[in-house]
Amino acid sequence: MEFAFTEEQAMIAETAKAFFAENATSERTRKAMANDGVDRELWANFCTELGLSGVGIDEALGGAGLGMVEFAIIAEAAGAQVAAVPMLGLAMVARALAAGGSDAQKAEWLPKLISGEAIAACEGMPSLDFDGATLTGVIDPVPHGAVADLFVFVSPQGAWIVRADAPGVAITAHTTMDQTRPFARVTLDKAAAEPLADAGAAIAAIHQGGWICLAAEALGGAQACLDRTVAYAKERIQFGRPIGSFQAYKHRLADMMIEIEQARSAVYWAACAADEGAEDAAMALHAAKSFCADTYFMCAGNMIQLHGGIGFTWEHDAHLFFKRARSIQTMLGNGNMHREQVAMMVLGEAA
Repeated sequence: MEFAFTEEQAMIAETAKAFFAENATSERTRKAMANDGVDRELWANFCTELGLSGVGIDEALGGAGLGMVEFAIIAEAAGAQVAAVPMLGLAMVARALAAGGSDAQKAEWLPKLISGEAIAACEGMPSLDFDGATLTGVIDPVPHGAVADLFVFVSPQGAWIVRADAPGVAITAHTTMDQTRPFARVTLDKAAAEPLADAGAAIAAIHQGGWICLAAEALGGAQACLDRTVAYAKERIQFGRPIGSFQAYKHRLADMMIEIEQARSAVYWAACAADEGAEDAAMALHAAKSFCADTYFMCAGNMIQLHGGIGFTWEHDAHLFFKRARSIQTMLGNGNMHREQVAMMVLGEAA
């Protein structure tokens, strides 16, 4: 596999980084947090002006015809700013429809999702009751569930589209640690549900897109934690010299850098393996999600501690990174679950 970016990928990375750095400011993120958790102007500009929302969708379906490496590049740039955008729903639902939706389902929803006209959310539960036309059950928690126009719910029994405004759908917003990606409970009481044409392909796309999105966001966030802490270490003077000159401080920064470089390899191994359909793609996906989430949490914790008292204040952005990191750790399977899957694959190969 070739892990070096092509010229086109490097250009996408530069464009996405500049876009989120300029527009996903702390002020705008906090304003979105005080409302429903979505910076709608930022999301609209991302989908229409930047035109990167369809990056992981075939051109024939209205997308950009690129792959998961390019999607990871964009998610990394968004994660570096803790952008308040529903990127995860796009990664999971749009790709699920592209992979397993009927022609009618694709035609109805993909243009709306790619343009930003509709927001999607996705979650799985062990058991949902489907009677052939309606779905009953409680799905909790659902990321961005309170603002979604469209849900895709999955279980071992299948995968279904449910409209947020359908009769029998009740949505209760939660108070959430990460206010840039708030959760909600969705209660279905014989709500109209439309099965996806190919549930297996849709669920595989959901896992792939969701895990890569979260891993790449975690990578971007971890790198931002390091970059901001290094900048602070050069500016903050203690005992007559920058605090970054103290050995113990430098050791912590070095530890962060080493973990981030490993996380970067994990993200782009997973994305490249997914694009190429490699035999080790499943292992790469589980490894990326678990390792990158833990790396982000470690770096965010160090960011707070190495900033001293100011890092604990509400006014400082360190807590935004910390809360996003903690949320990513638990979403779409915690680290122990993913590491167990890796171990089972390794043991299976050894046998």
